[in-house]
Amino acid sequence: MSEPTVQPWNMLTPTAVPAPPPAPQPDDIWPLRGGEAWVYYGAGHSEVVNPVIFSDGFNSGRSDMDMLWHGMERGDFPFISRMRERGNDLILLGYTERSASILANAETATECIDKAANAPGRRAGLAVGGFSMGGLVTRYALAKMEHEDIEHRTEVYFSYDSPHRGAWIPIGLQALAHFLRPLTDAMSKQINSDAARQLLVHHIDEYDAQVREDPMRGEFLDALREVGGWPRKLRKIGLANGAGHGVGNGVPPGVEALKCTGALHPLKGTTLYTQASGDDRLVAKLKSVLIADPIEVRTDGMLEFDGAPGGTLDSFEIARQELVKYGATQADHPSICFVPTVSAVAIRDLDTAANLYADVSALPPEDSELDEFICSSDNLLHSKMTEELGTWLLERLPK
Repeated sequence: MSEPTVQPWNMLTPTAVPAPPPAPQPDDIWPLRGGEAWVYYGAGHSEVVNPVIFSDGFNSGRSDMDMLWHGMERGDFPFISRMRERGNDLILLGYTERSASILANAETATECIDKAANAPGRRAGLAVGGFSMGGLVTRYALAKMEHEDIEHRTEVYFSYDSPHRGAWIPIGLQALAHFLRPLTDAMSKQINSDAARQLLVHHIDEYDAQVREDPMRGEFLDALREVGGWPRKLRKIGLANGAGHGVGNGVPPGVEALKCTGALHPLKGTTLYTQASGDDRLVAKLKSVLIADPIEVRTDGMLEFDGAPGGTLDSFEIARQELVKYGATQADHPSICFVPTVSAVAIRDLDTAANLYADVSALPPEDSELDEFICSSDNLLHSKMTEELGTWLLERLPK
């Protein structure tokens, strides 16, 4: 059994996860400003011929190429093997700091796209995209290249559970992260990172702050509009880990999701609740041995995001794994929606319950900003590679 890898607490990765076996040695490594790319040639190739750039997504710190390979190849579906067998060259694009601004990491993506587009042996158009935030990074990079009349030679742009209309981290969990700074500041730093501010549809930078769309998100969306919003000299496709039938993941609104129960826990009684709609909804009760009275965090006018159809994240379980270090902690609802389906397929904004819980299968496909998309048969873990999604994507890559 592999040893656990201890990581700083963050909102995407448990504090201790099995360390994956190392990825095979790449055929080439491209050093890039702000990152690097691992290049794996397709079957029968000795150079880049038919390139597919797959960008990493959001997290803290440097991209973990071993973990990225592991998720794409060693889960339910061996996507990398199938892709290379059909003659595509895989280019795994990673970043020095995944939580940096999307606009900054897009410069790294642009350099990678340009290098692949001008590879001496290239005979096919590129496919360019990525997981989660990686789909937004590459979307902006390609759109900006077109805006500046830079040839990207890309035939297909793809996004894999990317939050085109925004992502969701519970406000109560964000508040807890900031409240915990005296114990650990890793998650607070991640939530307040440039990329998180740009991704999240609702954000708070302090536990007692007003819920809002962060100004950095507005600035990012403005920058995206300035370059046309989307690349247009190619085909745009998208994949959602969330279901398209409009049925949520079963998490009820307004109930306890996480609670510190240990008798000697320094945060005993701290409780987080799933998001309910309406005004004056309690989402967190923050308690500590250092304060006399609990702090209540409430929201107004929010939607029931936690139970929405979409790619899921073990958000409350990740928090539990950190808090259990200090005493007994339970998570009654460990997994909640992270990227709503309608966001991943760019078909509705996250502004009404009807939109958030829309039956995508009943909507006109042309309502999406994508040319074609697929939703999972059920709500699955965010960015999970499955046979259903992987096969669909393979069939649409350039040959």
